Amino acid sequence: MPGPRARIRKDGRSGVPNPSRKEPVSATKEIFVGIDVSKARLDIHVLPSGEAWGTDNQPEAIKVLVAKLGSLHPSVIVLEATGGLERRVLAALLAASLPAVAMNPRQVRDFAKGMGYLAKTDAIDARVLALFAEKARPEVRPLPDAQTQELEALMVRRRQVVDMLTAEKNRLSSAPPSKRVVRAIRKTISCLEGQLEDLDKDIDNAIRESPAWRQKDEVLQSVPGVGRVLSRTILGHVPELGTISKKKMAVLVGVAPLNCDSGKYRGQRHCWGGRTEVRNVLYMATLAAIQHNPVIKAFHDRISAGKLPKVAIVACMHKLLTILNAMVRSYSRWSPALPA
Repeated sequence: MPGPRARIRKDGRSGVPNPSRKEPVSATKEIFVGIDVSKARLDIHVLPSGEAWGTDNQPEAIKVLVAKLGSLHPSVIVLEATGGLERRVLAALLAASLPAVAMNPRQVRDFAKGMGYLAKTDAIDARVLALFAEKARPEVRPLPDAQTQELEALMVRRRQVVDMLTAEKNRLSSAPPSKRVVRAIRKTISCLEGQLEDLDKDIDNAIRESPAWRQKDEVLQSVPGVGRVLSRTILGHVPELGTISKKKMAVLVGVAPLNCDSGKYRGQRHCWGGRTEVRNVLYMATLAAIQHNPVIKAFHDRISAGKLPKVAIVACMHKLLTILNAMVRSYSRWSPALPA
């Protein structure tokens, strides 16, 4: 007779239900917490006790939650990055000196599938996050200060305005022969151009008011091929520049070729993941550096033979990012002799 059909258990895991099976209890007394964040609610799961509850995603409820978690003395608290909804509770946890970290949703979801959690609910997600905290032990990263968060928000808004401006200009080029439609599109373009100009002024003022940013900005823009947009993007989105190794920086931005090997098979290396908004701007800056930066141009000429054009460009992106990381670490302005 065929075996029993696999079903999804109440805890979200696949397989045949087994009431006698108990979840393994950690041998240590370390506490791990997972918090699933939504717009109006927080779902919390604690391991190894299995305690779970929910609360409102509001300042007063968050204060109570922080106090309760503080009494547990957890080793790691893992949240899932949900488009900024997690920032308030994450800031409150870090302000209370609790080891909290927000993780990439894709990484957590892949972990859930590997653990057999195919169903997805807020309660299940909270448990998965707690299990992830226990198994992966992610490194706790400090939350960027208020100035860095403000600059990042300005850069995000600038990118949104640029995207909308590009879309409106494309609509204008293919607009129907209607004066009212054309006038409406031109009016929107004019409004977006004014907003873009105001954002650039705000970003310039924010950098000018910070001595550290002003110094980093001068160092970055001293490199041929690096302009205002890349410099400000790095300041807002990569505050780690100059504080970590070149390998970690390449993985962080997403320009590190990752292996795809199995047995005797040697697959192509691919770059994926990382911070897309930084990588896109770095790509355009690298194209300029290949033309005007003597070090990057010589490097491109040396490696381009036998390589696909885009592979050579990505290698130059990696090279340029490594140079910028070293320069910011030592606060050294550009000199063609330094990278060599």
